[in-house]
Amino acid sequence: MRYHRQKKHKSGFSCRNKVTKITRNANYKRIINKLIFMRMETKRFLLTTATAILVAVSVNAQNRDWKSYSYIEAQGGLQMTTTNAPKDKLITPTAALSFGHFFTPVVGLRLHVNAWQSKSGFKDIDQYYKWKYVTPDLDLMINLSNLIGRSKDHALNLILLGGAGLNYAWDNDEFHALNLPTTVAPLAWKDNRLSHNIRAGLRLETNMQKPLGVSLEVNANSLDDRFNSKMSSRDDWMFTAMLGLSFRFGHKVHKKPVTIREIEEEIEEEVPETITVKEKRPITKTEKTKLHKEIFYAIRVSDNETPSAIMEQVAKFMKDNENSTLYVVGYADKGTGNARLNQMYAQRRAETFKKDLVERHGVNPDRIVTDSKGDTVQPFAENDKNRCVIIDAEGTRTYTDYEEVDVQKQVMKKVKRIVKRQVTE
Repeated sequence: MRYHRQKKHKSGFSCRNKVTKITRNANYKRIINKLIFMRMETKRFLLTTATAILVAVSVNAQNRDWKSYSYIEAQGGLQMTTTNAPKDKLITPTAALSFGHFFTPVVGLRLHVNAWQSKSGFKDIDQYYKWKYVTPDLDLMINLSNLIGRSKDHALNLILLGGAGLNYAWDNDEFHALNLPTTVAPLAWKDNRLSHNIRAGLRLETNMQKPLGVSLEVNANSLDDRFNSKMSSRDDWMFTAMLGLSFRFGHKVHKKPVTIREIEEEIEEEVPETITVKEKRPITKTEKTKLHKEIFYAIRVSDNETPSAIMEQVAKFMKDNENSTLYVVGYADKGTGNARLNQMYAQRRAETFKKDLVERHGVNPDRIVTDSKGDTVQPFAENDKNRCVIIDAEGTRTYTDYEEVDVQKQVMKKVKRIVKRQVTE
């Protein structure tokens, strides 16, 4: 809108000294004519909507497997309210929440609430301002994909929508902060503004039989001329583009009549049967074990120069019988030497045997008891055999054995039988 600078104000803008009564009357007359025209357009829109609903319902009444469902959806995107200013400077964010219901695969109705902020401005002075708004609308939705196609299962659905509602705007402080002359916007609203909203749009929506859906919606909204506080003798237009995420629930399907008949058939099934089998089970047994060994020495010899097989047998017995005690007794022959020397040799032979068991085979020395009889005891009739060491031990051995026992087991046996069942056709 253009204006002439004639008188300086505090804001730096100029305005005319007066506005003639003729000009005011002309502006009021244009507003009244516009309201009459809008009322006629609204009646025409409602009549067209009612006709579309009747046509769609009659078409889908012949479809016996139609579906209905309800949904809630949240949307977010951008909006632009047109005016004589650069379009890129008029874009603001917008959001919406809606609840809707599709009565058939084609016809649906929703309550849609769109809100956030709008923006307008003056190109000549490069000044822009924003205000808040909320627009509740009742929209009719026609699924063109289901209306035209035979299948009701589409990956993408094209939906035509149209509706009407109210627009409530508030917080217009940024406009009034510009301190524009009254001739620039003589009917600018201050506190709030309630007006009509007429909508038409298109949306793409993913498969409508799934519980979650994604949509892209673009629509155009016709609003009162004073929505952006500027007069142009025609409605203001708001264009929106939003992405949405919806949750669908309550899907209903008409069931076709079914025929039930009974048939007989032979089936094979498994039934449990008890049998007796023999199994080997482990049992733990304990038995007493004894060890008796004799080692003979040459005259005046008490050392075991090499590990003998007997010593290895004794060591193994001690390892296998951990609770046993080994008794090692040394002897000397009475036919040679004297009692003192024979006692020494006999003692040395027993101690040497114990030492070799401990050092060579790792036997615990606490489990070995040594003794010396010298030549006081002659265990053998032959003199030379009495130069010896006699080893004795007793122990217990625990081992695992197996025994056969009878065990009851359940196995599955296959049998055939005739059964009756109902089938649906």
